[in-house]
Amino acid sequence: MIRLAQLKEAARGRGLLVLLLSALCLAGVAEIGRGLYVPAKAMVAQVLLDRAFDRSLAVHAPQKPWAWADMTPVARISAPRLGVTRVVLDSGSGQAMAFGPALLPGGAAFGQTGTTVVAAHRDTHFRFLRDLHKGDEITVQTRDGLKRRYRVTGSDVVRWDGYAVPELAAGERLDLVTCWPFDAVRHGPWRYVLHTERI
Repeated sequence: MIRLAQLKEAARGRGLLVLLLSALCLAGVAEIGRGLYVPAKAMVAQVLLDRAFDRSLAVHAPQKPWAWADMTPVARISAPRLGVTRVVLDSGSGQAMAFGPALLPGGAAFGQTGTTVVAAHRDTHFRFLRDLHKGDEITVQTRDGLKRRYRVTGSDVVRWDGYAVPELAAGERLDLVTCWPFDAVRHGPWRYVLHTERI
């Protein structure tokens, strides 16, 4: 009788252990899913934005990537050496940046004299900035069909409140901005600014 009670107690202990391990595995899967959600959303959004950009070029008018979108693609930027292409949105809001790089207000429009500023997240759309070097080329095509080539001239790391669009920039320039450092897991005050000028 004592042996039977001991077996039942051991089985109950194993059952609790299996239940605890199952709960831990489920929590781990949920965390992995949460971690993959933002990059997956960014990839899917770029496909839809790319299609909307192509439609914008074809009809010569801004096209929304999905019906409820409050932004439209304004340009396509590429880093040919890295084989990277991103669609830039016409809204600089934090919500828009979840879907792609955004044209920031306060800078010049693409094709105008001055500095155009595009910002994106370091862990998705602008992760490739860390692999660009002085002399690399960036190409831009706007939804109006304007095409430009820029050459990387350097980079800076500044506090978020220490960056200002150069007011007296001669010629056409393009600054690409993202959070820094690239491998950080928390949001911080530093920004990485990649400077380019038109070729």
